[in-house]
Amino acid sequence: MSWKKVMMWIFIITDGLLFAGFLASYGYARIGAGAWPNQQQVFHIWFISLMTFVLISSSATMATAVAGARLGDMKTVGKMVLATALGGAIFLGMQAFEWTTLIREGVTITANPWNIPAFGNFFFVITGFHGTHVLIGVIILVTVLLRTNRGVATPEGVEMAGLYWHFVDLVWVFIFTLFYLV
Repeated sequence: MSWKKVMMWIFIITDGLLFAGFLASYGYARIGAGAWPNQQQVFHIWFISLMTFVLISSSATMATAVAGARLGDMKTVGKMVLATALGGAIFLGMQAFEWTTLIREGVTITANPWNIPAFGNFFFVITGFHGTHVLIGVIILVTVLLRTNRGVATPEGVEMAGLYWHFVDLVWVFIFTLFYLV
């Protein structure tokens, strides 16, 4: 394994532990609060499910890009990396819509209509931290796309972007499950 891949795995593990800490803190606070807003009343689950579908679909396009890079098919890499970046951008737009809707309904970091201050805090910190990771991923994907179009992208570079993107997708699965469904 190359040193680049080892460093990417070290980053993914440490960042995964940070997300795990956030989600564990959320779970502890939620259990300790006794009362917590009902997700069905707060969120439009169909919309969050659509967001999840968009992000998971982008993971499939990224896997296709990595497979194309391994085969030397840079035309496929370009198309699939573009599709992945678009999926990430659409997810971010949907997240911005979700945030705007909740803010208009009175949810902030310190207050909300249900008088459970920790709710808004955990919601904005966890989804915002994840959204920042998605934004960074989109920037990485655009960089890979530009490198692919110039003919200087390497299979390893595409794979590194893929590892990061799959990590971001996996983290969302945990956020979706623990924050929106449980």
